[in-house]
This record gives sequence, C-alpha cells and structure tokens, in this order.
Amino acid sequence: MPDMLVKLYDLPQCEVLAHSSALQVRRALAPEKRQVCRWIAQHFDEEWASEAEVAFARQPVAIYLAIKESKLVGFACYDATCRGFFGPTGVDKTQRAQGIGELLLLHCLQGMREIGYGYAVIGGAGPVDFYQKKVGAVVIEGSTPGVYRGILAAGTD
Repeated sequence: MPDMLVKLYDLPQCEVLAHSSALQVRRALAPEKRQVCRWIAQHFDEEWASEAEVAFARQPVAIYLAIKESKLVGFACYDATCRGFFGPTGVDKTQRAQGIGELLLLHCLQGMREIGYGYAVIGGAGPVDFYQKKVGAVVIEGSTPGVYRGILAAGTD
C-alpha cells in the first residue's frame, strides 16, 4: 500500500453527522490509554495498539477517539510511526459506513495543522480512493513499503 500526501492548509470542514448528539469525536485523555490500547488490540492488532501507545505519549496527545453512547467505536492517530504521519486509524466493523472514519480523519488532520504541520503523510494508505475523495490526498510514487520496510512479522516473539 502506498503512502499519500495531504495538504493540511486546504482541508474541508468537518461536517456534523445527522446523529451527532450520539457521537462525540475528541482528543483522547491520558487516563484512557490502557483501555483504548486494549480495544485497538482486540478489534485490529497489536501493532496498531503499539502505535497508539506512542500517540498517547505525544504532547498534545496525538490520538482522537470516536465515542458513541459512551462506547469507543473508532480512533485515529498521528505522529505514531513517524513524525508527520497520519495513522493508524480504524472504526469498529459494526459502525462503518456512517461517516465516523471521515470525521476521525478530519479531526486528526486538523489537529496536525493546529500544531504547525503544513502537510501530512498517510502511511501505508489502505483505501486510496477514500483519502483522495475526502481530503485530496495524492499517492507518493515509490513509497511501498516505505518506512515499513523490514518491519517484524506479526507474531514474532
């Protein structure tokens, strides 16, 4: 999967979902770290949970949460694998196709812009078409596997 580049000075506005009263997207708080990292490991994988731990260590905390009816339903990180990188990000499979991923993406990228980044790299972008459509991201040619070259295989103990 290629990396992608996003201009942070030209982001669309966050659109409020019709059911926004039930959904809150906000920056995570330090006391939520263990609970959030466990949830990410259970719903996605240990590698993403490790990256989330790094995002929790940043100042300001570099992870956003989507919370619906007091339950975690998604997350998005930046400055985890590398400075200036967006990701990982994920939404509970039962909550997809509701705009939650887009809101997490936009909040996270706006957070990056607020701390001084002009551009962001989406590392190992899975849904290339989604990122192109939602934030005008462009593929960085020759970026596969990029910074992930030589990463330990999952399950290596």
